[in-house]
Amino acid sequence: MAVKVLVVDDSSFFRRRVSEILEQDSDIKVIDFAVNGQEAVEKAASLRPDVITMDVEMPVLDGISAVKKIMQANPTPILMFSSLTREGASATLDALDAGALDFLPKKFEDIARNSEDAIKSLQNKVKEIGRRRLPRSVSSFTRPSTAKPQVSSPAPSSRASVTQPDRSFQRSSVQPSTSSPVVNKQFKASGKQYKLVAIGTSTGGPVALQTILTQLPANFPHPILLIQHMPAAFTPAFAARLNSLCKIKVKEAEQGDKLLPGVAYLAPGGKQMLVESKGAVKTLRVFEDDSARVTYKPCVDVTFASAAKAYHADVLAIVLTGMGADGRDGARLLKQAGATIWAQDEQTCVVYGMPQAVANAGLSSESLALHDVATRINKEIGC
Repeated sequence: MAVKVLVVDDSSFFRRRVSEILEQDSDIKVIDFAVNGQEAVEKAASLRPDVITMDVEMPVLDGISAVKKIMQANPTPILMFSSLTREGASATLDALDAGALDFLPKKFEDIARNSEDAIKSLQNKVKEIGRRRLPRSVSSFTRPSTAKPQVSSPAPSSRASVTQPDRSFQRSSVQPSTSSPVVNKQFKASGKQYKLVAIGTSTGGPVALQTILTQLPANFPHPILLIQHMPAAFTPAFAARLNSLCKIKVKEAEQGDKLLPGVAYLAPGGKQMLVESKGAVKTLRVFEDDSARVTYKPCVDVTFASAAKAYHADVLAIVLTGMGADGRDGARLLKQAGATIWAQDEQTCVVYGMPQAVANAGLSSESLALHDVATRINKEIGC
């Protein structure tokens, strides 16, 4: 059965262009259009689409406000379109906070090397998030306040705390929905010693990373590497936002950064991030990658492989929600070096692609629900 899509944008040209691209795929059917956020809210209720594509800036009701209303009344997988500006990045992160599952730049050529790849990327994202069947009622919760008293580099959003819909509803249709509060499992530490934590993710990653990192203590004893598939214009805003919400420090990685405990380094969009050893000191190499052999920039495989070479067995690597199989080859090298690999479970993934690739290859020792990952890290690390 084809994925039914509602296309929302105030530009008639963009509505037509998105519709043409989507309907090139026989598994996708555009069922209607909306020209503003208020119309999107109304048509989400009456048409019950499988996926909504949503512009951020629109008259009458903007995209972020529309996402909030839709997720409260008729939860639907939503793909945001955003301009590649600092303001656009901030607004897109707000939309993800409100419940949107993923985003793409409005200029399709910015997401791929050529127009054919860009078209496939849009079609695949719509089909992947369209597989999520969200319950028709959602309870919301407020995350515990973890904001720092003072932030040297303010985040793009002015909010001190974040109220979000419960991401536990993002599960496959075979899983029963529940309004019960999430209860973390009791975990036992393995006793293994680590020197680095590395986390790779893609679709659904911004919310997943925020969920995890906001629960880590300020005295976290190791550096953390974050590899999130994200455009270059978005990673500075995302790092700043995480830094304002977390007790640990979060920064966009820069060439020559020394890896320090309690600091998370986010790989810059459009570049690769490698770990290098200079004696006992570990530093980051951040560089432009013009190689046609590497699809993702940043690439989880590339960073994981360098971590295996620099840290050998002393790595805890985690693969979270995302399309494709990035991270599998790097996880294999880490596993061969004696490192520990975990994967997010299918039920709490927005897209069970990257974690599934790692699990199916027999590389992960544990499959964890998103709401358990931070608890499990803290227990394993001894925080």
